[in-house]
Amino acid sequence: MPLGLGRRKKAPPLVENEEAEPGRGGLGVGEPGPLGGAGAPQMGLPPPPPALRPRLIFHTQLAHGSPTGRIEGFTNVKELYGKIAEAFQLPAAEVMFCTLNTHKVDMDKLLGGQIGLEDFIFAHIKGQRKEVEVFKSEEALGLTITDNGAGYAFIKRIKEGSVIDHIQLISVGDMIEAINGQSLLGCRHYEVARLLKELPRGRTFTLKLTEPRKAFDMISQRSGGGHPGSGSSSQLGTGRGTLRLRSRGPATVEDLPSAFEEKAIEKVDDLLESYMGIRDTELAATMVELGKDKRNPDELAEALDEQLGDFAFPDEFVFDVWGAIGDAKVGRY
Repeated sequence: MPLGLGRRKKAPPLVENEEAEPGRGGLGVGEPGPLGGAGAPQMGLPPPPPALRPRLIFHTQLAHGSPTGRIEGFTNVKELYGKIAEAFQLPAAEVMFCTLNTHKVDMDKLLGGQIGLEDFIFAHIKGQRKEVEVFKSEEALGLTITDNGAGYAFIKRIKEGSVIDHIQLISVGDMIEAINGQSLLGCRHYEVARLLKELPRGRTFTLKLTEPRKAFDMISQRSGGGHPGSGSSSQLGTGRGTLRLRSRGPATVEDLPSAFEEKAIEKVDDLLESYMGIRDTELAATMVELGKDKRNPDELAEALDEQLGDFAFPDEFVFDVWGAIGDAKVGRY
């Protein structure tokens, strides 16, 4: 059966060539946000009992400076943030996102769905709040959005020369709290991207942002985002194995991704940005896992419909994902 025939009709891409990133952020499927309604991904299985969770200990610090803490006994991102908050006696809602092995706001080192067993976790907490008016002079604002897997969407990349690039108050790592007074807390990256895309051209809108608290050596520094094709997935998981955080089911300890898996995940993540304006290494990894043993694009389409149907991937995107996985298998990088 040709690709697309027999599949339920999908909506067109939420955004084209811009505006949202998974998660890692995008660390899997979360609760429906305020904008999600019936179309938002649903919650998965309940967390496993503590006795079944991996007994691994990780070291962590607050990115702006703190003593070193020890955390263990978590199986997903929300629990991870909760453990960090407990270690430093903070409300869990203060944790915005985490980076691995650097205290800087480095989007190439953003904690995604996997943590190397020897990785050091730096937690970035809420800092200064700000409100910025933006005149949308072009359809594309030049933003790439991701989320932290626990209800916060933030800026992962700012395209050079874009509308947003000319506004120095807006930086990579800023959490988007609201657009024109509409709260985005609890929303996924693709929902925020859709809102930004739908804002009318030629009008001014207001962004309410919260920047991560900065260390002394980061003051007045406008951090750069990750760059397409930078191979961010290969820079994470520096330990001898990785802890794979899952939105459905328990975390698992796995070997480091193979060269094929790393390249396939990177290429699929690039496709997510191109078609939907998002980057999400965990979502990309899930798609590679679903597709690596499929015999043709139709089998991949059926698997994506079953596991990730709420994302409404267009047929041409699924075909390109199939091609990217196939290219990585045979070493065409």
